[in-house]
Amino acid sequence: MSIHVALHHKTHYKYDRLVKLGPQVVRLRPAPHSRTRILSYSLNIKPEKHFINWMQDPQSNYSARLVFEEPTREFMVEVDLVAEMAVFNPFDFFLEPQAEKFPFVYDPAMDHELAPFLRKCWLTPLFTKYLAAIRRDFLGETKRRTKQERLEIPDKEKPRTIDFLVAVNQRLWQDIKYTIRLEPGVQTPEETLEKLSGSCRDSAWLLCQLFRHCGLASRFVSGYLIQLKADQKALDGPSGAEKDFTDLHAWTEVYLPGGGWIGLDPTSGLLAGEGHIPLACTPDPSSAAPISGAIDECECEFAFEMGITRVHESPRVTLPYTEEQWTKIESLGHSIDADLTKGDVRLTMGGEPTFVSIDDPDGAEWNFTAVSHKKRVLSGQLIKRLREKFAPGSLLHYGQGKWYPGEPLPRYALGCYWRKDGVPIWKDDSLIADESKDYGHGAKDARELLSRISRIVGADPKYLIPAYEDAFYYTWKERRLPANVTPEKTNLKDKLERDRIARIFQRGVDEVVGYALPIKRAWYGDQRGWMSGSWFLRDDDTLWLIPGDSAMGLRLPLDSIPWVAEKDFPWQRPQDPSQPDLPELPREFPYRAHPETSGQRFLRTRGAPSRAAIRQTGTGTKITRSSAGVRS
Repeated sequence: MSIHVALHHKTHYKYDRLVKLGPQVVRLRPAPHSRTRILSYSLNIKPEKHFINWMQDPQSNYSARLVFEEPTREFMVEVDLVAEMAVFNPFDFFLEPQAEKFPFVYDPAMDHELAPFLRKCWLTPLFTKYLAAIRRDFLGETKRRTKQERLEIPDKEKPRTIDFLVAVNQRLWQDIKYTIRLEPGVQTPEETLEKLSGSCRDSAWLLCQLFRHCGLASRFVSGYLIQLKADQKALDGPSGAEKDFTDLHAWTEVYLPGGGWIGLDPTSGLLAGEGHIPLACTPDPSSAAPISGAIDECECEFAFEMGITRVHESPRVTLPYTEEQWTKIESLGHSIDADLTKGDVRLTMGGEPTFVSIDDPDGAEWNFTAVSHKKRVLSGQLIKRLREKFAPGSLLHYGQGKWYPGEPLPRYALGCYWRKDGVPIWKDDSLIADESKDYGHGAKDARELLSRISRIVGADPKYLIPAYEDAFYYTWKERRLPANVTPEKTNLKDKLERDRIARIFQRGVDEVVGYALPIKRAWYGDQRGWMSGSWFLRDDDTLWLIPGDSAMGLRLPLDSIPWVAEKDFPWQRPQDPSQPDLPELPREFPYRAHPETSGQRFLRTRGAPSRAAIRQTGTGTKITRSSAGVRS
């Protein structure tokens, strides 16, 4: 959420006679590295008859060079811009490891680039004394050290670089009184320390020289300062500006490896924020003047005006919507509700609370890794506890969740379904597997389970289909491995691919992974039942699974089942569950272990179903079993 402000800055010179203006250089356009986004900018000049040439100086600052052909009695520069005052964290940067502690040394390859920003002033008495106090208080120097001696100090005895910068900046804020000084030019560091007062440009230049004498590249910054009145007064400490305010300002930037140029404002003791808009950043204050140029001798009347206006404000916690805005929003909501009701559109609302392990909150799976076995086990425990608390007798469903771009596997989704009337759907909780345990089940157990299921629903076990990993695919992958790499001890970069290939070759590509039973709903007279049949697959009726790590039921090659025309496809359109004419649910769940006593009729088939039914079988209900556990 941001505030857009329009800044207006007008500088007007009136002369007592016609004068000739030499080339004038205007440095009043935000610099390219400004972190505050500038949405629009305009520069108006009087006299209107002039030539303008935009250029960038050696420090990449924008400057406009103006040339006037005719004498004039006035010279006016007018700037209008719109800035997006979006709050940013001035500490949002990382330093190179060698620069995290101070003192440090810059990379020698940057010596010629940083040379202008390391030029030091003379060591005058007051400046030397003040510099020695900073080294003593913040670096622990009780006696003068050479540059090499400072670098040889152990890292554990050095302060953090950012702490040192903040400390020096706040020392100047405490020691140097801020004054508005109308005299031209910048005081020397010695003058500022002698008076213990100065304008923003004086404090900025003093801070520059202190940093340079400590071995830090720094530069002088001229720019706009925008301060907005706070929405609410601070509970403790100053609340800031009493009204929206802007002015020309000056501060310091220091170069940090890894962080770039970081701004510090010694008049406030703070780092430069979104209200600091740099215009010119230079090694010396003289080349950062907003306007410079020659003029004939004359008397001059000088005037300027500056102001800001808020042109856009996003609602925020400290300044929410007005009652009038809420009324409009509510009216719009009612009209949308009417349109949705008219179109019979029904909306539901859901939530996704985030849980973190109390035992290991810093673990990878709770911070940046999407999934893990440990998280899956804890999720299973949580869904069971929620089921016991809120929905006893409900049905637990373990399925595939969202698949985010860039992730090798889909996430899992654990669901819990129950009847609102309290009739239990699942009665025997002991049949729910514990995923933290290895029950040792294999393909033989999978066949036995599906054989029993097929007999219960009235299907023929002969339609059970064994499933295999795609031998052709993994043989091809093996042949592409380097000559000195084996599938069992591969060093492929992709960990998931490495583990998958090693696991499959250790088990054998000819081993049965699990079994599939094609099954679908069917009608027997006026009662519903089940039917099954064969799948016609491409490779001699062998069920090759799609390569991957997901459960077998999610890797069935459904695309290889014979195609049927859309008009021949046996579409099944379920009844709208929101319609009031649905039959009443039975008070007792009808499915039992013995079909002859359950009241459920099953349709037994002879031979394979029709081709039209085969496609539906492939996309209909599937019951699969693998060594990972029971899935239905």
